[in-house]
Amino acid sequence: MKTQLISTPKEKIDSGAVVLFLHEEQANFSDFKHSFDPSLVTLIEECYTCGEFKGESFEVTLIHQPAGFCASRLLLVGLGKDTEMSAARVRQGAGSAVRFATKRGIQDLALVPPSAIDSGDAVQALIEGALLGTYEPDAYQTQNKNVNNITTLTVLSDEKWAKRFDAGVAIADAQNFTRTLVNEPGNILTPNKLAEKAHQMALAAGLDVEILDHERIRELGMGSLLGVAQGSAEMPTMTIVKYAPDNPTPGIHLGLVGKAVTFDTGGISIKPATDMGRMKYDMAGGAAMLGAMKALARLKPQIPVTAVVPSVENMLGPQAQRPGDVVTSMSGKTIEVLNTDAEGRLILADALTYAQKLGCTHLVDAATLTGAIVIALGHERVGAFTNSDEWLSRVTRTAETVGEKFWAMPLDSEYKKLIESPIADLANIGPRWGGAITAAMFLKEFADPLPWVHLDIAGTAWLEEEKPYLAAGPSGIPVRALIALAMDL
Repeated sequence: MKTQLISTPKEKIDSGAVVLFLHEEQANFSDFKHSFDPSLVTLIEECYTCGEFKGESFEVTLIHQPAGFCASRLLLVGLGKDTEMSAARVRQGAGSAVRFATKRGIQDLALVPPSAIDSGDAVQALIEGALLGTYEPDAYQTQNKNVNNITTLTVLSDEKWAKRFDAGVAIADAQNFTRTLVNEPGNILTPNKLAEKAHQMALAAGLDVEILDHERIRELGMGSLLGVAQGSAEMPTMTIVKYAPDNPTPGIHLGLVGKAVTFDTGGISIKPATDMGRMKYDMAGGAAMLGAMKALARLKPQIPVTAVVPSVENMLGPQAQRPGDVVTSMSGKTIEVLNTDAEGRLILADALTYAQKLGCTHLVDAATLTGAIVIALGHERVGAFTNSDEWLSRVTRTAETVGEKFWAMPLDSEYKKLIESPIADLANIGPRWGGAITAAMFLKEFADPLPWVHLDIAGTAWLEEEKPYLAAGPSGIPVRALIALAMDL
């Protein structure tokens, strides 16, 4: 697919469709009146008047053979109220345009940045949203496949925004890379296959990469990770991807730690059969870290960033760990495994310890960790936990700028007693209530004393239903937030 930024006037571009973004307030259309053919102005005004187009969020209306345009079609895309305008809304509007056009066989789109936000922000948001809108999760369908007809995506703006345009391409490419990984079935994307794909990505991007195999993991004393893996015939891996700038900002080395359970049966504490097939997405946190690194290799922040991705398959088998087993983590802390389906925190424990040993100074982990966070926040926000309010504020603030919604959750010291064990240093679960909090409290034991934020993405990493701007399936959260954080630092 070709992407381009050109300064050709919208009326003169020869394209399958030119995309205009309008608001609910009809007055917004006045921005274009001076350059439009009068008959086209009248037609669009009539669309507003008769209610055929109201400018509501992600509403799309198609006009054929627009007077005064070289393009064969004009696509009107609603962005809602003028007061709700943001780069995130523009990104979603661009995705809506692409998904609408794809279903109608339109092959090339030229998108006109709306004037209501900064031009650089608009250019980046448009190409990001458009590319995200092209993704479909139907990789293994042989019939009734959603054919992506888009061949060219053009943003019509000044070429001085070329760097912002290129950044948008890099970020969308990274998010779609993550979505592709998350969508892979467990029989195809095993821990070793994930490591192989990470290795290929890192080499192509010019990043340093190291894959720890089963023997090396054992030598390092990662007993918490190995306990989860021992029920599967698939060997565990830990992937380390490193980015190092030429002249790094002193004092900061960002560590990105992501859970990558390529399939989760729950182990001996087996999950219900209903929707277990969805458990291929239990590696979404690790996939997000790899996606973020792919983009950072192109965007080149001024800080070193290291991703640590522990990967296992949580299966039942003759050697599977049992409820009541005790394992020794890399940190030396012992853990009583009361529930083998609370496995994500077990592999993250060793990964967080290893990230510290690699010299990281600030940590963010992401994991599809608990169903409890879905009960608390639904599918709209990521639960964010921390041992440093200042660090959490930095993380959430940058996330908001790129349209990813986090919500600060409590981590009071009183919750620590809920994961006490009479036989070991810690238990891997607490009581039923506050399950997302006790899971985060468990991870805190391995993140301290570094500033750390834990992102529970169990409710947001997978879209149950298609949105106007995104296909159903993997969302790619929190790739954009992680990239923005590294660039902000």
